[in-house]
Amino acid sequence: MLDLAREVWRLYTVRTDFFLSLLGQHLYLSAVSIAIAFFLGGAVGVACARNQAVKAVSMAVVNFLYTIPSIAFFGVLIAFTGIGDTTAIIVLSAYALLPMVRNTCTGISNIDPDVMEAAAGMGTPPLALLWRIQLPLALPMILTGLRNMSVMVVATAGIAAFVGAGGLGVAIWRGITTYNLAMAVAGSLLIAFLALSIDFLLGIWEKKFTQRWSS
Repeated sequence: MLDLAREVWRLYTVRTDFFLSLLGQHLYLSAVSIAIAFFLGGAVGVACARNQAVKAVSMAVVNFLYTIPSIAFFGVLIAFTGIGDTTAIIVLSAYALLPMVRNTCTGISNIDPDVMEAAAGMGTPPLALLWRIQLPLALPMILTGLRNMSVMVVATAGIAAFVGAGGLGVAIWRGITTYNLAMAVAGSLLIAFLALSIDFLLGIWEKKFTQRWSS
């Protein structure tokens, strides 16, 4: 174990540029996928909170997508979008939809009906009701969904290398194919560190942002 740790550290020091390049690719894939899932999932979540029929259909779809094994999802999509970043981003965004849709819908649906009735009684337009009342009150739940799906996307993005999209999964793939355990471990550790770092930073931001809205 000690020898493995030394070899992993040697790889980090000797091939720093290689790992930094993979880290940049990993962050790009993750950031684009998270942004797409955040806005699309948020919009669907709002629609779900307003219409039970939309909620039933949307939750069924995102739950179904979430149950598909990632490798199978990548494999099927390759036939339509080919290998590369596009396929990876579509799959990662699809997997990230569930926590975003569910948390946005739940956050808005759990708002006290008396609050909504009072705001509507004052003549607040539906759009203003959404932006001024519903979204701010649902913000803690929405940010929790953002945090969960961000960590999930960063971790899942390691599989993107199997469809030629780059990222830290490349190190894992090379380690597996060349029987280089240290290389595979080096890539895995960086993905884990990146996911934990993002979770920690978003946790701090979530707490501060929620306190600001509630004050």
